[in-house]
Parts: sequence; structure tokens; C-alpha cells
Amino acid sequence: MTTTTRSGDPGETADALVARMTREEKLSFAAWGFDPAGMKGVGYLPGVPRLGIAPLRVADGPVGIRLIGEPATALPAPVALACAFDAGLAREYGAVMGRDGRALGQDMVLAPMVNSVRVPHAGRNFETFGEDPLLAADIAAAQVEGVQSEGLMACVKHFAANNQEKDRFTVDVAVDGQVLREIEFPPFRAAVEAGVAGVLAAYNSLNGAFCSENAALLRDVLRGDWGFGGWVMSDWLGTHSTAAIGRGLDQELGLEIEHEPGPDEEPPGPKYFGAALEEAIERGEVAEADLDRAVARIVAAMVRFGLVGDGAGARPERDREAARGVARRVAEAGAVLLRNEGGALPLTGGRAADLAVIGDAAAVPKVTGLGSAFVTPDAAAAPLEAIRERAGAGARVVHVRGDDVFGRPVGDAALSPALPGGQALPSGGRGEVYKGVLTVAEAGVHRLSVRVRGGYATLTLDGEVALEAGEVFGPQSSLTLDLAEGEYRLGLSGWAWQASPLEVELAWVTPSMAREDIAEAAAAAGAARTAVVFAHDDGTEGYDRSSLSLPGHQDALIEAVARANPDTVVVLNTGSAVLMPWLEGTAAVLQMWYPGQEGAQAAAALLFGDADPGGRLALSFPASEDAHPVAGDPLRYPGVDGRQEYSEGLLTGYRWYEATGTRPLFPFGHGLSYGRFGYAEASVRAAGEGLEVEVLLRNTGDRAGREVVQVYLGPSPDLPGHVAQAPKRLAGYARVELAPGEERRVVVAVPARALEHWDTAADAWRRGTGERPVHVGASSSDIRLTERFEVAP
Repeated sequence: MTTTTRSGDPGETADALVARMTREEKLSFAAWGFDPAGMKGVGYLPGVPRLGIAPLRVADGPVGIRLIGEPATALPAPVALACAFDAGLAREYGAVMGRDGRALGQDMVLAPMVNSVRVPHAGRNFETFGEDPLLAADIAAAQVEGVQSEGLMACVKHFAANNQEKDRFTVDVAVDGQVLREIEFPPFRAAVEAGVAGVLAAYNSLNGAFCSENAALLRDVLRGDWGFGGWVMSDWLGTHSTAAIGRGLDQELGLEIEHEPGPDEEPPGPKYFGAALEEAIERGEVAEADLDRAVARIVAAMVRFGLVGDGAGARPERDREAARGVARRVAEAGAVLLRNEGGALPLTGGRAADLAVIGDAAAVPKVTGLGSAFVTPDAAAAPLEAIRERAGAGARVVHVRGDDVFGRPVGDAALSPALPGGQALPSGGRGEVYKGVLTVAEAGVHRLSVRVRGGYATLTLDGEVALEAGEVFGPQSSLTLDLAEGEYRLGLSGWAWQASPLEVELAWVTPSMAREDIAEAAAAAGAARTAVVFAHDDGTEGYDRSSLSLPGHQDALIEAVARANPDTVVVLNTGSAVLMPWLEGTAAVLQMWYPGQEGAQAAAALLFGDADPGGRLALSFPASEDAHPVAGDPLRYPGVDGRQEYSEGLLTGYRWYEATGTRPLFPFGHGLSYGRFGYAEASVRAAGEGLEVEVLLRNTGDRAGREVVQVYLGPSPDLPGHVAQAPKRLAGYARVELAPGEERRVVVAVPARALEHWDTAADAWRRGTGERPVHVGASSSDIRLTERFEVAP
């Protein structure tokens, strides 16, 4: 637990300190500024040394501490953490971030990210805790507790309904009160109840007002209903007016940085909460009391976390070994075995001794997604290395690329003029790098890639931004395009760090290159006892996926390999759901998400049976592009004329599949184990204001395994008709490990809140009384037992 450095209430201490500040000092808290030590994180506050208030630094999350050029523990993607269904593990995950952050000179991390998986194409789904509000709330609260137990402040984001990247800066999201309270708000509320220090407002508008100045959201719900006592900041450049400070926003985040300022350049200042705010106060448009109140909230949090007074500069050392252990456990516990025909996994005997390992993602580790979640890992081995080590010296393990992650340099024959060699821009330089024509000689799917060292670069094609690469988006970015023969205008621009020149590489994979790679991979697969294909996607902030298919030529690769060798195992390093047209031709599919820096070792352990795949899907996988809750209605996604409607209501994720009778490719909660589990003797009883569900669980298999017992609650017969209800919703779960033949009576707690529904007309929660179905099973679709229970008022 965090402790204050002063006796008394942090709020009272903060008020007293703010009363002693000059207006200039107060304004220095109202907006994050440029760090004089170099902008490795996303913001800096200078503090007030004369009052004993230390400087404050904030780093991006939520996959680890993201600092430009600074290695840290690259944890598995949060979606993998959610798939573990394990709040205790989430606390450990948070504690790694907390200790890393403090040791690396940071005081706050912008994490967790708790927006819902509503749109399967959304670029940041890998940063979320999936589609279910109860699960997301549990994991969010535990991660916040873990982060803050190490003295690092957590800032939950993005409040609220920021569930896509498309038009995220401008779209106005129309959501009714029940959907907000039951689907969107629960993980934010849980974070507040866990004591989160900060809340980051979303870019989008919500019901007509930007979230960063939405008084109904920030004042009425966040502070009024939930009693939040921390501070609210905008997203990067997400502040829209000085008046926002009177509507619930305490701090502006974001500087209009077009390049890294040189030693003789004045760093940029805030657009609204700096000089403009001071002028608004002078004109009487903004009350200085609003500024005082905002600064007091920030200072109160600093008092609470020991950043005021003696000892404010004390920091721990990193514990890399412990962090590696947590990263490894999360990667294994969050991995989901989607398919396992005939016990294809784990690999044993001769099948484990003659392997064709296929895919560039086997040789180039896919550690994390891109955007503000990109973390430079301390170290990351390739899965191929770990597989060879685990298979042993006597095994035959061959590797074939099959799919080129980066591609081959775009040659002079395709570029006019030729792309110059050497540095693209000198240190501190910015501007155009290249302008010319790309000639495409063969029609079909092409993969374009840019790799950057020493700064940032943007690639345009026919005047449209196609790719961005650099520290924020990751050093390498790729895009799959279906191109016709012909000429395309291609441009490269960028800026270089002050300390180094900018270097840019441009590569591609053409259809003929892909065909050659796939043929080589199929031949290698046919010559091996077992083929293991690593496939990946490129989830990123800033862009939604245009398709749920694997990028590039990977579907064709897997199909060809599986035809050549039916004993094909597919390992997926994707950030969200993907389509699998090749599924029935494969023996096994292991979803490992973006597995973090220990992903290689985890993959080998899971493939060879040293660990059980413990994950269960935290999101549904659609069977096709047009079979999911927002398909076919542009008002639902991506929006029309700047407006989006959540007209599906409560029927998001598995609730929609259940209500419409649509069969997903894989349902929420699905996941196989190397054990086999039988359910019997379910019973339900009241426990305080909630319920307890008991079931006899037995491992009927010959290997130890993990099961996640899931309880779903059906509708209440007593609620008025205007209160919508889904056919079922997750009400509780328990993660259980059993040895072969072991049985255990498992008790799943159903909290009172899981029995409540929001009545928008009454602006209040209603308890769903009456006889309600209580389903017990292994997924939202795999219900093993159903009881009915009379819920008392």
C-alpha cells in the first residue's frame, strides 16, 4: 500500500500547499510539459522545490513502462492477461509495471486501458481486457492495486466509449445510460474503487460533448456517483478549450511536437492550459478557484504517493529476474488452445523430434503491438531458438521463412528515382526524405514495410498516409495492400533525433516473392513429421484493421503447409480475433497473442507440454467478416457523418451471438487444456446479497490441467420491460488446477452487483429478483449444467 509522507489528510495538505503557490506555479501543474532531461516519457511537471513538491514524470503503458530508447519489462498484451481469468496474476503484472516505473524514474503510468472490445477490427484490442465488463473490472482493479503497491500512480484510460481508432479524435458516440452503466463503465468504476490515482479522458465525444469536457461524465458520474478523488487528464492533444477546467478536466496532456527541440529551441507549451488559461482567468471567463481545485487534486495524489516532503526522490532497483518470471507465467496462463484434434498437442515422441518450424514470426519474436503500447524489451529470444533448445540436440528442427515479416528492399527497378543510400536526414533534421514513383509490375497482394532508426518517418502512397514508423509506432511498420499494375506516387518524410541521424529502409513482398516463399515452406513441411507455423498480425494504435484476415499471404501459407502435412500446428501472435479459413485442415491452433519478452520460452513450454495452456478467450472470434455485433451497419461502425450509435445495446460480444443464434468461430470463454474436465452436482445458494454456485469438477484426463469454471446468469422475470436484459451474462468464474483423476468442489462467488441492472428511467440500479437461470460451463456456449434459483429482493 502507498503511504503519505505527511500526517493528516492528503487533500488538506494539498489545499494548504496550493494556497502558498503563485499562479505561475499552479499553471505549471495544469499541463504536462517537455522534460528537460529528454522526452523519454509523455510528460513532465517541474514540481515546486521551495514547497518540497518533487517533479513528476509520466510514461505510457499498458504493456509495460514505455520510454523512448529505454528497455523495460515487455509484458504480454493485456488481452492475454484477461484470458488468464486470474486477478492474482493481474496484481503481479501490475506490480512489475510499478517497480519498473519507479526504478526508471517515472511517477505515473498511463495504464490500465479498459475500453471494451466492441469492434473486432479495432487496432488497440490487444491493449484491452476483452469484451466482458465483469471480467474487465476484476482485472483492472487488480492491476491498479499491483501498480500502486509499488508506489507508482496508475491512470486508467480512455474514459469513455473509445472503442475504435477510426475517427477517434472526432466521432460523437451515442450510447444510452444502461449500456454505459452495464457495459462501458464497470472497469472504470472498479479502478476508481481500487484507488486509482488518475483517469485519462477519451478523445471522442460522448452523447454530444467531448469526453475531456463532458461534465455529465466527469463531474456527475466519475466524481459524484463514484466519489473519485484523483485527477483527470486529457488524452494527447485531446483538450478543446480552457472552459474544460470547469467541466471536470484537471490537466492537459500533449504538446504539438513536430520534431525534437534543439538545445537553442524553446520547447512547445500547452495549447489551452497554459498562457491561454491564464488569459481566460484574467478576463473572468474561468474562475481561478477551478484552477486551484484542479491543482489540489494533483498535489493530493502526490502527497498520497510520497512525492511531497522528505524522501520524495527515493527509488527502488529493478528486479529483472522476478519480472521475467511474471512475464513468463502470464504468457503461459493467457495462451488459449483453440483447437487440438486427436491430442496433437503437446508434442511428444517422434512428432517432437522432426519439426519444420515455419514463419518469420518464429525467427523474429513478435513481442508486443505497436503505438503507445510498444515497449523496448530487456531481451527477447526467438521462438525458434527456444524450440530447438527444448527439442534437444538429437532432434531435427528446420526453419523456413514462408512469410517475410519485413520484406526485401524495394529495388531501383521499381523506384524512380532510386532511393538514396546513407542517412535520410542529419541529426535534428526534419522534412522530406524521398519523393518519387513506385512501379508495380504485377497485380495482387503486396506487403509494404518501413524500418526506422534514429527518429520517425511517414510513408505516403498517392498522397495518403499509409505507414508511420518510429519509437511511438514501433521501429518497423507494415501494410498489406491489393495493388493493380501501374505507377504510384510514393513519399517519405520524417524527423531525426538530436543525438542521431535518421535512417530509413523501404521493403516489400510482391506476389511472386510470396509464391516462392510459400512453395519452399510447403516442401519443408511435407518432409517433416510435424509442421509448426507461427502467424502474426500488426495491431496498433492509430489504425483499425481493414480485414479480420491475417495480413499478407499468411492464410495461403497455412493452407499450403496444412495440405502438405496434416499434422500442422498453428501458433498465433495476434492482438485480436482473426478469421481462419484453413482451420479444418490443421491439427491444433494455439493463440498466444503478443506474448511479451518471455514469449519464446512460453511457446516452447506449451508446445512440448511443460506447461498447460491456461487461457480462455476474453473475446469472441467471429466466423466471418459479416457475423459480429457491429457488422453491416455503418452507424454502429465506423459511424456516419461523424456520429456513431451503439444501437446493439447490451448485445455486444457473446451476448449478441446468443441473442441472434449466430455461431462464432470460437466463443467467449473457450479454451482447451491438456487435461479433460467433467462437471456434476451443481447447486446455488444465497451468500449475503450475492450468490454462491458450487459444482463438482473432475479431471478425467491423464494429464494435469487448468479449467476456468464459468457461471452465467439468465434474465430476471421481475424487471420492467424498459430495462433491457441479455440472454445471459458472466456473473462469476473460478480458475482451478487439477491433477489427473482429481476432483474438487468448486465454489464460484456471484457478487451482488452481478444481479443488478441499470434502470435509465429511474436513474438507479435495480436488483433482478425472481427465478433466474444459473448456467455453469466451460464457455459462453459450452454450458454443462443449469439450475434455477429464486433471487430474493
